[in-house]
Amino acid sequence: QVQLVESGGGLVQAGGSLRLSCAASGLTVSRGAMGWFRQAPGKEREFVATISWSTYYADSVKGRFTSAWDNAKNTVYLQMNSLKPEDTAVYYCAANEQRLSPTFRPTMTSDFRYWGQGTQVTVSS
Repeated sequence: QVQLVESGGGLVQAGGSLRLSCAASGLTVSRGAMGWFRQAPGKEREFVATISWSTYYADSVKGRFTSAWDNAKNTVYLQMNSLKPEDTAVYYCAANEQRLSPTFRPTMTSDFRYWGQGTQVTVSS
């Protein structure tokens, strides 16, 4: 059974940093596709980052956010720097057990099978 557990959310001032963690069980993060999404109140869930054959970022976070995995801990991290109030949202970790073609970039919610429960990130101005 696959489980994803996010942690690391909280309240931070604009310009600050947070690191989110996604601890996985039931799959190996380095062999699958891992994604980060976020959902602000009243908005649809949107793509933030994906680690698959390569790492991809939404334009809104490129240069500020970095995602990587730790094989030993079977955990994926999202390092968020230079946070802005518009980054406020619930952040979700998503996963697939296997990667598809290297040409396929999973960036939609329908591209992922497994989801975590989410962690709240609030950035104050």
